[in-house]
Amino acid sequence: MAWSTREVAELAGTSLRAVRHYHQVGLLAEPERRSNGYKEYGVAHLVRLVRIKRLSDLGFSLRQIADMDGTDDHPAEDLRALDAELAATIERLQLARVELGLILEKSAPTDLPADFIEPDAVAKLSDADRSLVIVLTRVLGPRGLQAYADLLKNAPTGPLMSAFDDLLPDADEATRQDIAERLIPYVRELHAAHPGLLESRADAPKGARFVEQTIAEAMSELYNAAQLDVLHRARKMMRAGEAAHDSAP
Repeated sequence: MAWSTREVAELAGTSLRAVRHYHQVGLLAEPERRSNGYKEYGVAHLVRLVRIKRLSDLGFSLRQIADMDGTDDHPAEDLRALDAELAATIERLQLARVELGLILEKSAPTDLPADFIEPDAVAKLSDADRSLVIVLTRVLGPRGLQAYADLLKNAPTGPLMSAFDDLLPDADEATRQDIAERLIPYVRELHAAHPGLLESRADAPKGARFVEQTIAEAMSELYNAAQLDVLHRARKMMRAGEAAHDSAP
C-alpha cells in the first residue's frame, strides 16, 4: 500500500502542514520517493502518524512524543505523568472559575483578589493608592493582607486625603508642612483602629525587608516628589514625638 502525502494526512486525520513539520522535527521518518519524485508513504508511516496525533490530542507536546520509545504503544509512566499534569490543570481552572464567579457577582476589579476588597472601596482609592494595594497583594502574607483588607473596608476619606492626592509636585513649603502635620493624627488613628498593621510584614513570604524595599520602590514611582516629601516629614515628626515620649520621666 502506498499513499501520497495528502492521502496519508487525510487517513491519519491531520494536515499536510503537520506531516511536513513532523518530518522537520524528526518525529516521522522520510519515505522513499517514486520515480516521479513524489513521496510514497506506507502503513508504518500511517501508524506512526496516527500515534503522533493521538498522543498530541491527549495533551503530549511534540518534544514529549519524541522522547518516548516509538516501539512502546502503552507508555504507562508518561501517561501517568500527563494524567497528574491534567489533574493539576483542572484544579487550577476550577479555582479560576470560582474566582471568576466572585468577580462577576461582585463586579470586582480583575487586578485584585475577588474577596480582598469590595468594589465600592476600590472606587474610593486614587490611582496611585490602588496600584500600591495591588503591589501589597503580591508581597504580603495572609495575615498582612487581612490587616490591609480590614483597613480598606473602612478607610476614612475626607479633605485631608483629597489634599494629599491633589498635591502638586511643586507644592510650596507651607502646604507640605501643613499636610504632613495633619497626617500624624490620621496615621495614629489608623494604627489604633487596626493594630494588625504593625505586624503586617511578619508573615510575608520573602520577609519584611523585601516588603519594605518593594513598597519603597513602588511608592517612588506612584507618588510625586511633594507627596513623598510629605510622607517623609510625617514619619520624621512621628519618630521625634515617640522618642520624646519615651525619654520623658
